[in-house]
Amino acid sequence: MTDFPRVEPLAGPADLDGVLAIEEASFNNPTTRTWYEAELQRPEVCKVFVVRSSELSVAGFAAFWRVLDEMHINNLAVHPVMRERGLGRLLLRETLNAAHAMGIRRATLEVRRSNTPALRLYEAAGFRLTGVRPNYYSQPVEDALVLAAAVESP
Repeated sequence: MTDFPRVEPLAGPADLDGVLAIEEASFNNPTTRTWYEAELQRPEVCKVFVVRSSELSVAGFAAFWRVLDEMHINNLAVHPVMRERGLGRLLLRETLNAAHAMGIRRATLEVRRSNTPALRLYEAAGFRLTGVRPNYYSQPVEDALVLAAAVESP
């Protein structure tokens, strides 16, 4: 018997297809397969975790870079049909727990100023505003809020 939902490292090409489908459904400027394939050639730096559900083998994902004892969360998203079920919260918590086990002690990210659901998720997880990047995003042009949090033991 398999327990769902669960968070695991990206397992292969089928998982990457799921990540890319969520990218397309979630972001105005989705990250490309080429970018992921290049980044995944650097496993000491690039980490991707997926959340699995009984309905979808990849219901959400988190991609981050590890730099010494810090992580930068590049993207975190849940498939549109799976939102509002707590999967984003689970994915973020388990990703931060895995990062802590790797020796990571600080996390940073950028988020669109208008992305209220993401801001609520990150603030509930202890992220705090540390800066603003004016006109960081395109399509539409929008500021990025820079958030950071301590990565603590579970």
